[in-house]
Amino acid sequence: LDTAVAYLDRHINLEVTAGRVDGLSLDNMHALMTALGSPNVDVPVIQVTGTNGKGSTAAMITALLATMGLSVGTYASPHVSSITERMQHNGHDIDPDDLVALIEVLERVEPTLDHTPSWFELLTAAAYRWFADLAVDVAVIEVGKLGRFDATSVVDPAVAVITNVCYDHTDGSAGWRRDIAWEKAGITKPSSILCLGETDPELEEVFLAEQPRAVLRRGGDFDCEDNVLAVGGRQLSLRTPRSHLDEVFVSLHGAHQGDNAAIALAAAEAFLDTAIGEEVATEAFGALSLPGRFEVIGTEPLIIVDGAHNPDGAAAAVATLDDGFAVAGHRFLVAGMMAERDATWMLESLGADQAELTIVCTPPSPRGMPASELGAAANAMGLDVEVVADPAEAIARARGLATEDDLIFAAGSLYVAGAVRDA
Repeated sequence: LDTAVAYLDRHINLEVTAGRVDGLSLDNMHALMTALGSPNVDVPVIQVTGTNGKGSTAAMITALLATMGLSVGTYASPHVSSITERMQHNGHDIDPDDLVALIEVLERVEPTLDHTPSWFELLTAAAYRWFADLAVDVAVIEVGKLGRFDATSVVDPAVAVITNVCYDHTDGSAGWRRDIAWEKAGITKPSSILCLGETDPELEEVFLAEQPRAVLRRGGDFDCEDNVLAVGGRQLSLRTPRSHLDEVFVSLHGAHQGDNAAIALAAAEAFLDTAIGEEVATEAFGALSLPGRFEVIGTEPLIIVDGAHNPDGAAAAVATLDDGFAVAGHRFLVAGMMAERDATWMLESLGADQAELTIVCTPPSPRGMPASELGAAANAMGLDVEVVADPAEAIARARGLATEDDLIFAAGSLYVAGAVRDA
């Protein structure tokens, strides 16, 4: 596996910004698909995008369909601990040997192309080839970034899911919300049923311009009508065009998971063209576990990691802390983020002002913001801060300072969540 990953790592990973589309194209990805025998057209697809919640929503859709007896492939990103997490069959990670075999095929195919694929294009191609080889009943595909020109978008999804539009992958210039909406709307094709979670009426025309064959809207066609804290997760009441489920337990933390569950149920039912009963939903949602997504990894002190990497996601995570994770002692924050983030805005959203101490680190990524830079931003905010560049050393420092009554919250990037989790 290390050799296969090294091959991928010799390829660049492209970054995109909403509203800057000059030169962006799916032509190279289509050429790669053709070279692999066009596996992207061999299986039905549910494609999921959105600024926040797409990973949880994709996992929920997968669980619902697998519980209904379907063979389900899932493609997700980024990974937390191992690259094998990105490709799953019925919720189980791809076997490392199978991934190596797929990448060996890509290595043989690449010289026949007239371009050099990116890292993400290669892995996405491997996923589509694997799902076609398995002849899955459906592939649940999580977009990498934005949507319209994402490498995953070489499909005509039966169901297109858009969870929300928030501040991410944008330079914040005028019209940024509309730019992001346009990018995300691009996953929708005329053959798609659009499950639309974004409720801003000013953006609706952007989504409808893609002319989906049907639209299901949050707040009208589907919704989470009751959402209360429960031991180990949330207790929900969900409404869709086909179902009204009164008491469904979801084993994920945070009130925002109610929104994700509602759109996941609507999308799964739209794909199946039938209702999903409370028993199936309870079985599917009650066994969910998402590494690095508001995950409790330790007690005494309580240690929680979360991959929140933009202000809205960070605020949702802190709201979850405040709602159900009060401790008798202090809160310690271990934070690290990508270089493109607004450090002050992120620290504010992560509740750094509520922390006894903020320990800043550098995410293990070429795009990671240096801990010294994040530390300078924290100092300028008047926070008590320590700079410990390595995430493993940062969590060790926090554990050394905390008592059994304290809480350590590690967040700001899935790279940080993964490194802390592994440590």
